[in-house]
Amino acid sequence: MLIIADASIKNKVATLVSHTYRGQEIIAKFIYYTINVTPIEAKLFAIRYGINCVVQLQDIAHIIVITDVISAAKQIFDTSVHPYQLHSITISKNLMCFFKKNLNNVIAFWVCSDSIKWLPHLLVDKDSKHLKIDC
Repeated sequence: MLIIADASIKNKVATLVSHTYRGQEIIAKFIYYTINVTPIEAKLFAIRYGINCVVQLQDIAHIIVITDVISAAKQIFDTSVHPYQLHSITISKNLMCFFKKNLNNVIAFWVCSDSIKWLPHLLVDKDSKHLKIDC
């Protein structure tokens, strides 16, 4: 399973996007809007949602999370007191269930900068920056 997560903030509105792939097929898309969050918190939420969806699927042994800000992913495993603990705890709980299913299960975090121009990441990035909210 491949989770590509991104977020952007414009005019204090954060757009959080996550696409989940199985092979070459997109099996889930998530777009969420929120206000008054930091960029790291927005990216963590997108990662959190993607992981939450994937760990509930059957027969998943490998998860790769791709983001353009690896420092957000590092917050997941930071055991010190920090403002993103709610996301860290939720993600850790989901991963604990994932690893209990099979001790050979694996998760990896990869960074993909915008300069690489990888199409799946470009699609997520585009969704996070160019979707409009209808009021």
